[in-house]
Amino acid sequence: MARRIVISGGSGLIGSALSESLRADGVTVTTLVRRPPRHANERQWAPGERDLDPDVLAGADTVVALGGASVGRLPWTRRYRAELVGSRRRSTRTIATAVRALAADAPAFVSASAVGYYGSTPGRVLTEQSPAGDTFLAKLCVAWEEEARRAGEDARIALLRTAPVIHRQGVLAPLIRLTAFGVAGPVGPGTQIWPWISLDDEVRAIRHVIDADLDGPVNLTGPTPASANEIGRALAQRMRRPFWLPAPTWAMRLALSRAATDSLLVSDADVRPAVLEKTGFVFTHSTAKAAVAAAV
Repeated sequence: MARRIVISGGSGLIGSALSESLRADGVTVTTLVRRPPRHANERQWAPGERDLDPDVLAGADTVVALGGASVGRLPWTRRYRAELVGSRRRSTRTIATAVRALAADAPAFVSASAVGYYGSTPGRVLTEQSPAGDTFLAKLCVAWEEEARRAGEDARIALLRTAPVIHRQGVLAPLIRLTAFGVAGPVGPGTQIWPWISLDDEVRAIRHVIDADLDGPVNLTGPTPASANEIGRALAQRMRRPFWLPAPTWAMRLALSRAATDSLLVSDADVRPAVLEKTGFVFTHSTAKAAVAAAV
């Protein structure tokens, strides 16, 4: 197991769970924070304002970059879409530049991306070898990954194409509110495939990427495809509430923006974790229904 790992975005849902998991196994975790440090294991940084001192990363085995404005914040106004792109490019570029400066002593760079890379591709099975899509989120992911590759040839670079996390604070948050009020139902057609992963498997998969020395793109998504209706119904059954009121695509585009609706809600992408499975990763939650049951 690695001796020291540096994490940006350590206060988020995934980052905090990853930090806790690593520390429980005796790994020293250094967290990059934007405020003045409050603990000995924190280092302040200001991506987009000033460079990150490479000495902050020196001696680390791996740096994990998880930052960026939340894609779950809706609607995606024109201004917020710019923040979604800018926040990811700035933070990733800042870390990649510091990694590159360490040359042969550079730590491995494990950088967040998303399954949104593939866009909406109904009827196709998508693996790490599949091309990028053409939605707003797909173009964002392409730019995001380009920044990570600035870390240079001396560093091992892994790109975490993560699916929405099935958790109360993840993709389930808005669905739980609707379901609790008894107004849940099909999102758009409802038959579109939604990639998903449990928080437990997300953390375990990131650690697998680190420990197995994986590089290149890695899909962090559950092994069994599920439709939007299957996920919504599993949640409604778990909460013992009805699943009946449809949310038409046109209404969501009007209320939440076309970019968010087409990139997130009605996107149809059957993404498979080919690299994880090929390298021996075993999922704790192999179906979306099991992930929902664990989360709720």
